[in-house]
Amino acid sequence: MSDAAASPLGDESRGPRTTRQWVILAVAAVVLAALCLVAGRWQWDRAESRNAEIDLVNANWSAPVVPVDEVLAGPGAVVPKDEVWQRVELTGEYVTDATVLLRNRPVGGQGGYHVLVPFEARVGGQDVVMVIDRGFVPLGADGSRPDAVPAPPSGTVTVVASLRADEPASDRDAPPGQVQAISTEQVLAAGPDGASWAEGRTVGAYGALRAEEPAPQTGLASLPKPDTDPGSHLSYAFQWCIFAIGAISGYVLLWRRERGALRGESVSAGDLLLASGEAADGEGVRARRPARERRQTAEDEEDALIEAQLR
Repeated sequence: MSDAAASPLGDESRGPRTTRQWVILAVAAVVLAALCLVAGRWQWDRAESRNAEIDLVNANWSAPVVPVDEVLAGPGAVVPKDEVWQRVELTGEYVTDATVLLRNRPVGGQGGYHVLVPFEARVGGQDVVMVIDRGFVPLGADGSRPDAVPAPPSGTVTVVASLRADEPASDRDAPPGQVQAISTEQVLAAGPDGASWAEGRTVGAYGALRAEEPAPQTGLASLPKPDTDPGSHLSYAFQWCIFAIGAISGYVLLWRRERGALRGESVSAGDLLLASGEAADGEGVRARRPARERRQTAEDEEDALIEAQLR
């Protein structure tokens, strides 16, 4: 066995670390632990935010249906945060010619498109245009668009939809008649006549269709209930805290090992953990127990008999 392997520090020729080196190591350990705690706090905040979203879905998804004007006062109104996913009822007509497709939004792992249709309704005694996400259609044969887009009911329609806040506008390009986000302004602008026909009548919200009366001749795939899986943010937060503890513990263990080596002792990670449970007798870290005496072999016994006879 080499001298390096025999040394508890791995290199006896190096000698003990200087005070400056210990200070540098301590600063590095503290910085690493602080970064781990920051990451853990970030994951904790994400877990709290996710739990709030889940609570909101559970509270509003199955809540009683209310008239839309109880939530949205009229043109320009936005959805209050605590009313997201609330079911509302509105009556009006679909503007079928302005139908637009939302791309890159799979449902149940299946690629396809959401069908977005502007809906003209009376809200609070005023004419309002709201985009309705009517449902999902799968990819077509060539993948660039669906094979067919079922039309919504014609004439006066009563719609029940879950309110959603307008999504931020996307800066990604899309083919004509398609969008990358459900932003009312972008959806209307992607229609064949642009957005000028609805100017001054839009709201900062869209509706995820739950039901419509009369029913369409050909329905779309229904939108699923929003995901309520809390994810792994909380477990990640605890893992980062463990890493922070490990950074500080690693520094303390290294320091105690070197100090023990200078005194001719050997210190292990298990010794460090056991140190907190030792009796307060001033012993500090326990030295390793001496190795057990080697058991005598038959050869040793024979040598001993010969030596006795010679005496």
